[in-house]
Amino acid sequence: MPVYATRLTRGFIEVKLREARISDADLHTIGAGDSLDLEPFHIEFFHVSHSIPDGVGLAIQTPLGIVVHSGDFKFDHSPVDGRRTDFGKLAELGMRGVLLLLSDSTNAEKRGYTPSEQMISEMLARVFAEAKGRVIVATFASNISRLQQVLETAERFGRFVGVVGRSMVHNVRIARELGYLPVPEGVLLPVEQLDQLPDNQVALVCTGSQGEPTSALVRMAHNDLRSVSIVPGDTVVVSANPIPGNEELVNRTLDNLFRLGANVFYEEILDVHVSGHASQDEQKLLLNLLQPRYFVPIHGEYRHLVLHSKLAQQCGVKPEDIFVMETGDVLEIDEREAEVVDKVADNYVFIDGLGMETWSRPSWRTGGYCRATGSWWRS
Repeated sequence: MPVYATRLTRGFIEVKLREARISDADLHTIGAGDSLDLEPFHIEFFHVSHSIPDGVGLAIQTPLGIVVHSGDFKFDHSPVDGRRTDFGKLAELGMRGVLLLLSDSTNAEKRGYTPSEQMISEMLARVFAEAKGRVIVATFASNISRLQQVLETAERFGRFVGVVGRSMVHNVRIARELGYLPVPEGVLLPVEQLDQLPDNQVALVCTGSQGEPTSALVRMAHNDLRSVSIVPGDTVVVSANPIPGNEELVNRTLDNLFRLGANVFYEEILDVHVSGHASQDEQKLLLNLLQPRYFVPIHGEYRHLVLHSKLAQQCGVKPEDIFVMETGDVLEIDEREAEVVDKVADNYVFIDGLGMETWSRPSWRTGGYCRATGSWWRS
């Protein structure tokens, strides 16, 4: 199956493929402004601001009309990479007429606009100015804009930066090679060289902002990482919001960092993260620019989809033309109407190296059913 990706995304994919020893993937590079014919569809890609460079939305011309997929987006007027969401293209699509909009609902609970990424540079400068020891910043490995801000702030305050965590190391290398991460001269050093410097000249960026058990920050919090150990006086910045479901892992990591004597900054006590997703006013602006006939909220928990659907009604979309869907639901559109007509199975698949078994999703009382063995399990 052919895979289409922007340059940076393709670079990340190629790293994963090499690790999996896959060499025959059919990869194609696309970018904002490009178009692609996949009969019977004609797809146009347009730039959207996000925490990852080169984010794109899709305008898919179908025999019935245009379907727009927003991708992850926000309307940042001063993004770190200088590339704003393509308002001109969105207005053009609205003038042409949009049949269906699928739009990012992640921040449907948040009023107003999502703050600009530039705000984080100010907060990082405050943290670096006050830190007496090392500064350790944990964020998503794919958040190239945040990495750029850490590097620039470190240079400003006379610190050298090391990268910790395999995925972070890979992504920094790829982003540098492709020109997405300009590194100030002499600022980035191997972690082992930083051990020879005074703590007040050291900064680290690492994975683990979601409390992932094998990530660098979590291993530091358990004193289980050979290259870096947390010591009293270290300043740790967790620059990410917990993804729903990860709260317990994140809280456990924060507690362990406090136990080790670190000064810890996270969202509840300092604005050290800005979301890459649109808040309510931006979601309404997209709806008003495109004025779709049908609307499907996507991305986020079910409550986010419902709240986003209410915003769409405020923007003039009829309630009967809004579809709050769950995984597997099939939406069918014809010349007259749209309706959910089917549900595709989304079973769990367990692979143990010797065989593969499909399990139905469990109900809260009965557990699940294994088709391969014909047996039920209960929890």
